Amino acid sequence: MYQALHATSETLRQFVLDRILADTLLAGPASQFTLRNMKVLLNTPQEMVELGHEGVSLWLYRVLRDDHRLNDPPRRTSATQLAPAPLPLRLYYLVTPITTMKNQGDPETEQYLLGKVLQSLHSYPIVRGADLQAEFKGADVELHVRLESLSLEEITRVWDALEGSYQLSVSYEVSVVNIDSAREPDSRTPVTQVLPEIGQIVGAA
Repeated sequence: MYQALHATSETLRQFVLDRILADTLLAGPASQFTLRNMKVLLNTPQEMVELGHEGVSLWLYRVLRDDHRLNDPPRRTSATQLAPAPLPLRLYYLVTPITTMKNQGDPETEQYLLGKVLQSLHSYPIVRGADLQAEFKGADVELHVRLESLSLEEITRVWDALEGSYQLSVSYEVSVVNIDSAREPDSRTPVTQVLPEIGQIVGAA
């Protein structure tokens, strides 16, 4: 499905939000997350600040083809049809805790939020089943989430592209996300009978 990018983003957004809301320190009745109506959004960090939102920015900033899976064979969908192989992708998300200048930046809350994201995705690096959201609901999909180590130069490039000052953030790689082909499945005649050949190996005299 071409909606796989959106489904992956929405699955991760809800996964992170659910873990924050289940944490009594972060989301209890008197917590900063609850009192300040914090959110987990797919917007860039700058967009969240401009819109006046606080919480966690989960921004898809890079999409790469997974060359290791590119030559996977077609998938048989029935006895007579072969579906073209999908386009395998790796998705990269910048995770940034956001607090506004209205609250003096609040680095303590930012570090709590980022720590919870790191704990959640380290504890559950494979997202599947009931945690899948949007177009992935009910699908047999597994999202493998891995903390990506970026050099200072690499992370600086990302923030330069955002045209903003650097903020505390981490990057996650999610794989493998498949975009299905738009081509119709190919028809194939099924094998109905196998005739093994029987022979005798004769050695040299």
